[in-house]
Amino acid sequence: MKKQHFIAGIACIIFLACGGPEPRKPVKVKTASYIKESVERNKKMLEMEEKMISEIIKKDSLHFYQNTSDGSWFHYLVKNDTAQYTPKMGDMVALNYNLVSFDNDTIYTKEEIGNLTYLVDKQEDLFPGLRNSVKILKEGETATFLFPSSMAYGYHGDNNKIGTNVPVRSTISILQIEKQKDSIQN
Repeated sequence: MKKQHFIAGIACIIFLACGGPEPRKPVKVKTASYIKESVERNKKMLEMEEKMISEIIKKDSLHFYQNTSDGSWFHYLVKNDTAQYTPKMGDMVALNYNLVSFDNDTIYTKEEIGNLTYLVDKQEDLFPGLRNSVKILKEGETATFLFPSSMAYGYHGDNNKIGTNVPVRSTISILQIEKQKDSIQN
């Protein structure tokens, strides 16, 4: 009888030990309220930056500003009325630009950045506002853009001179546009 109890006890232990692994519970659970707070904070920040942009535009009576579909504003310094073509996806664009704070403090000069080549919509090297702005300008044009932080370097910054949530002003020049083969045929 003792032998049967012993065997039954072992069988019971083996049976209980064979249960599958239990999933671990998360240490922190992000609640919907946290996400809502973040969205509200970002909305307020964008509203504040848009007010700053409005003030800059209001004070600059020498230039006519245009807004873009992505939330930035710009004015031309050099306009090329003879050119018709704006860069399309896959075109190679030679450009230069600078970055200045809204307080007119130089962050990066165009000499520091240097001339760049950019494969339109195929590279992620440039910040979002610059990638979109390249597609607005024609060869030989120069314009100054005002970017809210969400279109510049956002929350992360550039890990160097641009901190968290910094709106920027940038003067961009399109030096050359090399059309992709499909664009030439169309």
